[in-house]
Amino acid sequence: MYIAMNRFKVIKGAEADFETIWRTRQSYLNELKGFVEFALLKGPEREDHTLYASHTVWETKEDFTAWTQSEQFRKSHARAGMADAKPTSMGHPEFEGFEAVLVDDNRGKPSLAAE
Repeated sequence: MYIAMNRFKVIKGAEADFETIWRTRQSYLNELKGFVEFALLKGPEREDHTLYASHTVWETKEDFTAWTQSEQFRKSHARAGMADAKPTSMGHPEFEGFEAVLVDDNRGKPSLAAE
């Protein structure tokens, strides 16, 4: 399992616009091999921003890498950073990628992710 996250510092007062962008986007994720799930997470508020993270789960790191090189990725990010769009975040998102070492699910049995 591979988890890919982008952290966004969303400008105070732009949270609703930021969430609308995500809610109305076409992601194409379900067209890709290995895609498991997506979540947009809202984190703590700071003095000048609210922290958000996009969180995707993939079967393998290779599946995620294939997504980043796909036509679906290009289409889903085509409007990102458009000059005519009102800015909603401070700077570029910060990427974090994680390979699962141990996964414990609702079935109650821990398993090694790299088996």
